[in-house]
Amino acid sequence: MKILQVNTFDDYGGAAKAAYRIHRALVEEGVESCMRVLEKTKQDNTVFSDSSSIINSKIARKIYYRLNSFNPHLWRWHTDNNSLHTFGNISSGLTDEFNICNADVLNLHWISNMLSVKDIGMLRKPLIWTFHDMWPFCGGEHYSSDLPSARFRQGYRSDNRPSLERGPDLNRKTWNLKKTWWRNQHFDIVCPSRWLAQCARESVLFSDANIHIIPYAIETDKVWKPISREIARMKLGITSKKKIILFGALGGTKNQIKGADLLKAAIEEVIGQQDNSIELAIFGQDGRSSENTWPCPVYWLGEVKDEHALAIAYSAADVMVVPSRQDNLPNTAIEAQACGIPVVAFKIGGLPDIITHSQTGWLAQPFDASEMAFGIQWVLEDENRWNSLSELSRKNVLTKFSPQIIAQQYSKLYEMVIQNHASSK
Repeated sequence: MKILQVNTFDDYGGAAKAAYRIHRALVEEGVESCMRVLEKTKQDNTVFSDSSSIINSKIARKIYYRLNSFNPHLWRWHTDNNSLHTFGNISSGLTDEFNICNADVLNLHWISNMLSVKDIGMLRKPLIWTFHDMWPFCGGEHYSSDLPSARFRQGYRSDNRPSLERGPDLNRKTWNLKKTWWRNQHFDIVCPSRWLAQCARESVLFSDANIHIIPYAIETDKVWKPISREIARMKLGITSKKKIILFGALGGTKNQIKGADLLKAAIEEVIGQQDNSIELAIFGQDGRSSENTWPCPVYWLGEVKDEHALAIAYSAADVMVVPSRQDNLPNTAIEAQACGIPVVAFKIGGLPDIITHSQTGWLAQPFDASEMAFGIQWVLEDENRWNSLSELSRKNVLTKFSPQIIAQQYSKLYEMVIQNHASSK
């Protein structure tokens, strides 16, 4: 059984990290899995790219950033949805390569700038698509409203466009392309969270697809494990004895969907009640690119690319806060728990799949900054409680996100897809 994992990157962004971890879990379990990317950064001979792909990827990214600049003078188009948009019209010309390769199954992941909407419709191998966000069943949006009136549930019609969106309806155009090119394509879908699976099942595009829930994998022996708080802080040069709240995301506080503004409001309430007893650490961004308006001292850790360094950052903290407005199954919450750090978040998306309320952290009602502040205080105020939360957090990851368990679930799915494909011929 030969599996080809397909992702734009092998190490840039949460989807790439999750896809690579799934791939490595399979390799460690003896599955013949390779990973095809446009831009390779890892020293791993089971991951491959080529020079033409790198050139195409760099060109595609320049076009991509130009198309997604939200510049009204470029598109005369405006949206109040600040999530990433991909309009599915950029191809790296890899369709023929995938169709003639010796893989038994193609496992697509996050393929922006790698495969166009048309490319996906032209693939002829048995397909599994692991969704890492909402893009496959939306228009161009990677995250969209998940209300009952959401366009992905009703279809992208001319009469249900968001009122604050102006200019050409690029999302509707992209959705119609998907509907046309994927009409005869068969997908088995993997969603890492129950929330994303429910959205996919209720979407127009994938209402008839086979949808499976398999969470992400994370190894817990070499990197993602607890480290002494004192040693971790010493390595980071933190001498403070105060409680440290950790927040991190690609782009840091700039990404509105990650909810840094909600975290700031929560911290202001905590500060008002605890009188400067906490500090904040942020990774994914350095202090030079941020307005210093936080109500407490901030340690700017910058973009942390090395996993060992990131594990140290988790272990230096007392609580990880994930204040996302929408999220599938954020790696940060899983990584923090693997390091024995309780997590506070809003009860949205896939976060309830990671956090057990009042056992491994706190789930606040969306988007109540006061309740988030209460949850932060609740985690920090009692040492015995914290020790219990820490122990259960680690145990939760060992139980739910074990690479062996995840690899076995994927292996069974691959075998089923291969058998179904053979019987349909």
